[in-house]
Amino acid sequence: MENVDKIVGIITRAGELETLAPDQDFYHAGVDSMKAMDIMLDLETEFDVTVPDEQFIQARTAVQLGEMIERLRAG
Repeated sequence: MENVDKIVGIITRAGELETLAPDQDFYHAGVDSMKAMDIMLDLETEFDVTVPDEQFIQARTAVQLGEMIERLRAG
């Protein structure tokens, strides 16, 4: 998936993490709810999509976020 590296970068930057595996749960890696909101806003800006809260909450890894973004972009 082409966007996973970008998403990992967004999560590590906004979540203030040193590293994150694409399939690692970013909440377990140390992202709190405030940082998660920053991640969601950064994703919306980077990929020009509106991310529904309930879908964002269910996507807990960069891979899952990438799949969600692909679905949103496909319409």
